[in-house]
Order: sequence, then structure tokens, then C-alpha cells
Amino acid sequence: MALSEEKIVNNSDILDEFQVLFFAMSRLTSFPWSVVENELQSNKSSEFLSELLQQTCLHPLCRKFPPSVRYRRLFLSELIRRQEAAACDPLDELYDALAEVLGAEEASECYKSYLLPSGDVISLLENMALISEGTTGLVTWEAALHLAEWALDHQQVFTGRSVLELGSGVGLTGITICHSCGPHRFVFSDCHSTVLQKLRDNIHLNGLSGGSSPVVTVDELDWMTATEEKLREIRPDVVIAADVVYDPDVAESLVKLLSKILSCCSVQVQPEIFICSTVRNPETYSNFKLQLKNAGIRQEVMTGPVSQVFPYNRLAAIELIKLFR
Repeated sequence: MALSEEKIVNNSDILDEFQVLFFAMSRLTSFPWSVVENELQSNKSSEFLSELLQQTCLHPLCRKFPPSVRYRRLFLSELIRRQEAAACDPLDELYDALAEVLGAEEASECYKSYLLPSGDVISLLENMALISEGTTGLVTWEAALHLAEWALDHQQVFTGRSVLELGSGVGLTGITICHSCGPHRFVFSDCHSTVLQKLRDNIHLNGLSGGSSPVVTVDELDWMTATEEKLREIRPDVVIAADVVYDPDVAESLVKLLSKILSCCSVQVQPEIFICSTVRNPETYSNFKLQLKNAGIRQEVMTGPVSQVFPYNRLAAIELIKLFR
């Protein structure tokens, strides 16, 4: 490959990386800024910055599902700082883009978009605050992203099957599975009214409502009061949950629900159950696993790497376990 061709390939990879990080609203410190600096220093031209803008702030996806105003303002300010430090040609469209967001009003919600290997894009309306309206379910957490990546690597677990997701939150994992893994039916569930409404909005946003395939439903499911009759009605082949073990009381109610799910199924048709957790409090997580053991629920840690599709903190302690009797 000629040097110029190699440079084009490398620039294309960098632009793709910026796009993935930008639309997921990743921390600005995680962007490969040194590559931008090198490119600007070597060329003294704003052509690369123009291409980068077209893949981020000026991309049609940004017009339709924009990241937060503050995030775009910080991103554009960082681009301008790098451009000025390199003393390269000014880029009018860069300053125009900044002027646009400087005059925009910040909202309590914003869009995050995640690019799938298939070329599909999942766009989610999320809250800016990690905790709002008494719930953590209005944002996407690391374990949901990890479980979605695992699902993409193990699509056969979900293909043609009925899937129940517990604590679906804003819907990232379930929407990924519906778009890429071919389930026959997918039941999103949560118990918080605001989360359920946001979940319905995001499902509609991603084209999974109105008689689509798979059959998608959103159920209000309170873990403390869910009846065996209700669980038999859902009759899942697969049960999944992500980032639901964060509080001792929540963990206790989850174990009781899982016991009920396993009890109301015959041995021959017991569902496969996968729980993915970011271990923020080792004591809480160890207690959850002890409760599983005391309830007669066995567990297997799912080891092995997953394909890196989404940007998130990969240094976080994330564990995926499979449960069965």
C-alpha cells in the first residue's frame, strides 16, 4: 500500500472513532486528540477538521438526534483550541457550528446514539442526570453495554426465542437484541412509570413498535408483586438483566423473582437467565450471589472476551453470570 493510501485509511479510522465516541457522548478525554494535533501540525490545513465536523456536529444524525448542547459546545471548543494551537487555516464552519450551540438552550434530556456493526444506529433519549425522579433507570450504564456486546457475539441464544428483560431502563440492551439477534418476541419491563414512558418512546424511536418483527411489548413488572400467573403468561425462553444489583433490598427482591421464574417452569423448559453487573460495591454483589446460592440457584460466570462495539469504561469490574437450577 502506498503511503498516501495508508494515510487515507488511517484518517478514515480516526474519523470513524471520533464519530462513535461523539454520538455516545463519551468523555472528551477519551478521544484520540493527539492524532488530530499531528494531522494539523503536518498539513497546516483545516481539511481534516472539516471532514471531522461532517462526521460529528454536521452529520445528519446530529441534526436528528443531537447530543447535549453543553457536550457539543465543549467538543467544538476543543476542536477550535487544537486548530488555533496548530496555527492552521481558520475554518468558518467550525465557528458557525459553535455559534449555533452557544445560542441554544440546554435541556434536561439529550440523545445518545450507538452504532452497530450491521450499520444500524440505536438512538436513545436519556436524562442528563445519572439519578433523577428517584431512579437510575433513565440513563445507559456500562453493564447494559457489555451485555449488548455479549448478545451480539452470541446471537444464537436469542434467535427465534421469547426474551424477557428485567429492569430495561432506557432500552439499549433490548433494542440491540431486537435489531441484531432475531428474537421471536421481546418483553421489556420495568416498574417506574417515568422509565416505562421513556422506554416506550425509545422503542418507537428505533422502529420497534406498530406490529414490527419481533413482537415487542413493554410491561410494568414489580419484582415484589409479580405473580406466577403473570410469569407463565410471558413464558420466556431467555431472561436478561443488566446493572440491577446495586442495592441490597433490590437484590433481595430480584432473587425472589428469579426463584419464582424458575419455580413456575418445568425442568425441561427452564429459561436461560443472564445477569450482568458492574460490581461497584463488592459486599452488595457478594451478598446477592450468596442469596442466589441459598435459594438453590446455581451460577456460572461467563468468561471470555467480547467484541468491542460500544464505547464505555472497560476498566470497570463487570461480571456476567448464567443462572439455573
